[in-house]
Amino acid sequence: MIRLLLMLAATALFAALPARADIEIQEITTETGIEAWLVEEPSIPFVALEIKFRGGSVIDPEDKLGATNLMSALLNEGAGDLDARAFEREKDALAVSISSRVNRDALSVSSRFLTENREESVALLRAVLTEPRFDEDAIERVRARVLSSLASDMTDPQALAGAASDSLLYAGHPYANPVRGTVESVAELSRDDLVAAHRRAIIRDGIYVSAVGDITAAELSALLDALFDGLPESTADLPEETDPFLPGGVKVVDFETPQTVIRFAQPGMSRDHPDFFAAFILNHILGGGGFESRLMQEVRAKRGLTYGIYTYHSGASYAQVWAGGTSTANHRVAETVEVIREEWARLRDEGISAEELENAKTYLTGAYPLRFDGNSRIASIAVNMQFDDMPADYIATRNDKVNAVTLEEINRVAREWLDPELLTFVLVGQPEGIEPTIN
Repeated sequence: MIRLLLMLAATALFAALPARADIEIQEITTETGIEAWLVEEPSIPFVALEIKFRGGSVIDPEDKLGATNLMSALLNEGAGDLDARAFEREKDALAVSISSRVNRDALSVSSRFLTENREESVALLRAVLTEPRFDEDAIERVRARVLSSLASDMTDPQALAGAASDSLLYAGHPYANPVRGTVESVAELSRDDLVAAHRRAIIRDGIYVSAVGDITAAELSALLDALFDGLPESTADLPEETDPFLPGGVKVVDFETPQTVIRFAQPGMSRDHPDFFAAFILNHILGGGGFESRLMQEVRAKRGLTYGIYTYHSGASYAQVWAGGTSTANHRVAETVEVIREEWARLRDEGISAEELENAKTYLTGAYPLRFDGNSRIASIAVNMQFDDMPADYIATRNDKVNAVTLEEINRVAREWLDPELLTFVLVGQPEGIEPTIN
């Protein structure tokens, strides 16, 4: 218990440290070829370790949907000689945190441990990665939780809208499949299926690692070689990139509810595109900037059509969209869709003002250092940077890239990229006054 309190105190103290963006990242390569990023912070005896394995739910076979997600949820349910209860007791005794999660593109594992317990904590983490038990009682317990969540999603218009949008945009690609699978697919998964999912997902190639805290480059190198020793090479094929189906128009999914959930998207761009930073700022002005964004002003403030509306660049590995969402009363859906289209076209045709650009830059550059509010956050950001193939000096140069965008450049990007004709809407509800054009 004392060790657990020390761990919690260390975590709280790191979270309370002043936000900083002057992060010095060391790029290391271990003796066995593992590449990792390290930020040394020896002031408190605590380490945050982040690991990502490229793959995620996209490597699930079509007849085993949800296998990677269910497998990941079981990684904390016993490993090696420790069943679920013994494993939990060991974590508490060491004051180590181990968690995992899955999205479409990756399986992520996070660990936080005290320097004094580093060796034992890493041994426990290694057991999680290499010797998960997948005991039948644990499988059924975790499966029940997943099935309950999936059943709940079937009555949630937000979840239905996300699924319908993915199904439309990515038909024929793994992105069309639900990350957690379906009620039917998860119910049929066997222990052998989970063992196979583990072999596909937790592999040596496609590893991304970052560490922040009280550890040196030499110590981290030895730690990682021991941690990943014996992991198999890749056994799964990753998908090809795909062009989302975005014909423009409206698809309606009938669902009895007083409000309609609206999802919309048009073609987007990858982070390595030369116009990305202009598009990034443009998205902030259009719908990514909260109450100051144009869509929030037009759709909520001026007309009271919704409580909130947002836009974003997807950032997915195999497809790029510029997307957004909102919800409104059924009888106001047609007006809401029209206002979104009109604002999309107005921004394309008229561009933005110098004042809007300056305000967006001030906010985006000023808010950026606030992301680095502790070792865990820094480790997470660093591993995601690696995963997205960003350079280690990105943190130091990012604000310069934002400030370098000119008014002429951002308005050119608006003209070339914003396309209201390709803006594709998925509506879940019983919208009035609007006819579907997509089956």
